[in-house]
Amino acid sequence: MLTLPNTAYAQNAEPDAGETREATGQQGEFLGTIDIGESTRAVQTNTATPATAIDREEIEDREASTIAELVDSVPGVTLVNGSTPIGSGINIRGFGANGTYGTDQKVAVQIDGASVGSEELYRIGTQLFTDPLLYKSVEVIRGTVGSFEYGSGIIGGIVRLETSDASDLTGGRPGFALNQVAGYNSNGDGWNSSTTVAAMPNEHVEFLANYSWREQNNLQDGNGDEIPNSEFGLPSWLIKGGVHFGADNAHTIEASFSQTETSERDKPYDSFGTSGGSFGNVDRDTKSQVATLGYTFDPIADDAVNLSLLYSYANQEIVQEYVPGSSPYAPPGGFDVVNADQQYETHKVTLKNIAYFDTGSLRHNLRIGLEYVHKDRLDANSAPGGTDKRMAAFLVDEIALFPGFTLTPAMRWESQTVKGTLDSGADASYENEALMGGVSARYELPVGFAVFGSWAYTENLPILDDLENDVYMSQSEQAETWEAGASFDHIGLLGRSDRAAFKVNYYDTDLTDVTSYSGVSAVRLEGFEIEGSYAAGNGLYLDFNINLPKGEQTDTGGAVSDWDNTPPDSYAVSVGKRFGDLLNLRWESYFAADADRNGTVTEGFDSHNLRLIVTPSGGLLDGLALRLSVENLFDSYYTPLLSTRPAPGRNFKFSISKLF
Repeated sequence: MLTLPNTAYAQNAEPDAGETREATGQQGEFLGTIDIGESTRAVQTNTATPATAIDREEIEDREASTIAELVDSVPGVTLVNGSTPIGSGINIRGFGANGTYGTDQKVAVQIDGASVGSEELYRIGTQLFTDPLLYKSVEVIRGTVGSFEYGSGIIGGIVRLETSDASDLTGGRPGFALNQVAGYNSNGDGWNSSTTVAAMPNEHVEFLANYSWREQNNLQDGNGDEIPNSEFGLPSWLIKGGVHFGADNAHTIEASFSQTETSERDKPYDSFGTSGGSFGNVDRDTKSQVATLGYTFDPIADDAVNLSLLYSYANQEIVQEYVPGSSPYAPPGGFDVVNADQQYETHKVTLKNIAYFDTGSLRHNLRIGLEYVHKDRLDANSAPGGTDKRMAAFLVDEIALFPGFTLTPAMRWESQTVKGTLDSGADASYENEALMGGVSARYELPVGFAVFGSWAYTENLPILDDLENDVYMSQSEQAETWEAGASFDHIGLLGRSDRAAFKVNYYDTDLTDVTSYSGVSAVRLEGFEIEGSYAAGNGLYLDFNINLPKGEQTDTGGAVSDWDNTPPDSYAVSVGKRFGDLLNLRWESYFAADADRNGTVTEGFDSHNLRLIVTPSGGLLDGLALRLSVENLFDSYYTPLLSTRPAPGRNFKFSISKLF
């Protein structure tokens, strides 16, 4: 068990998993110092926002090849071809990646605050183009209510990634650290390596550098057949540094730069598919770059000031050229769209302050900010170029009205100017603006039981893809979401050292004035997301989640049918046992139900993983971790709903990491 010197209480507690605590019972009696049971992932019961956090330990334990594979166990999240970085995507609550586009603008992805991701490129979205081992944490916020400080039009949710800091490896103390991770997976004969060097010469300066390499050949499905277009080579690197100065190091200047790239030769233009089809094959180079420069001022003596100013730059490029003779339908040299290069450059400046203060008996946690976004898009065939400039202001105020009750109003105003050149050669310019917002409320009883609810409204402003459509460029997609739920978090439920946490959330989303999907005027989704965990002091633990979505679409003629992008009902459970600090053995199971979408039935499936994590200690063994996994243990053949390729078959994975 991890032991940290903290004090917590059996009721209203939100402890970190595995901590040693001095606990009290329901009437305040002292229970003594106990080791609290540790599950795989803490359920976020202390907020009305449906959110899930994945830390560095879980990132390494899951041995994921892509960011998508890290978040596939989050309720409400469904993957589209998640085992490869190219031709894959994340779907949250029925929005995001789908069988046509890599993204539909309703799921946001941010790296260190920088907004990344393409627009509606046909089957070549770059939404997930990055290596998991560059990051120390991944947070998934589902729905709209928790999104207003991050952007507009976020209906499905947001994936927020944070790169590692030197202080994470040195323990926040001056010194030098080296972390090496190396791994192998049998399916596709894949290899990966990640080397991180961290240095803190003193408490004022820190620097980190990482180089990661990941590669695999084509995977095999559960029938033993090769999955074409699933091989990749993925070099990535990150440099990051910070300077802290002033009284109590209240001032910080931090900068980072990361890059991930891959080269594909003679691969389908349709990167979601397995064959060239009528478009044929291409030679394609894809690159993703993120740079940030930030300043923060956080004086210890003033709770009303935590000021940050962040500049970020995201560049995503796709350079491709038709492979002659790869399509019998293409003209000599290939279709123009196949030879079209793509580039997105997004500059963003965010000024934000976080303030804790009282107004009478009310306690506030106020986050307020201004934001400027400038996106440049290269002009290309079937993907018009131009600029999209936006100004935004946001406010989120978490107000403690009285003990146990919190009310959180939020709002975002955003204006937009879009300019570009039409196919006719004429210049086009459009201006739009929107006021969005919502409110959530949460009430917690002293026994650790809480109820919550929220309402949120957002608008997805027009995008450059629709520059040729005057109607689409003059209207926003509008979404309204209602949510309600309950949570329970308690230490000492069945034994003095166990912990149980549970959260259920119901959502109802209406999307109108639709422009993202051909022939669709409105979409409605509702569903239940359930997640829970139980951990005993003897090391036994259980984690589970359930996703029960239901969706319908209204076409432009008024007919109602099933929403094609609705994920299936799914159930995930993980049962494990920790043997002190040495061993962690876990069985993971995932079940997807049969799904009928407008008469097309996708068969359900079950998949099982077995994981063993060994963390010896003592002398040279300190900081060493061995991980062995078997994914899709029974070599099942299945193609998940929304995916365009079969899932990988049985896959043995092994990795070793050492912190020096």
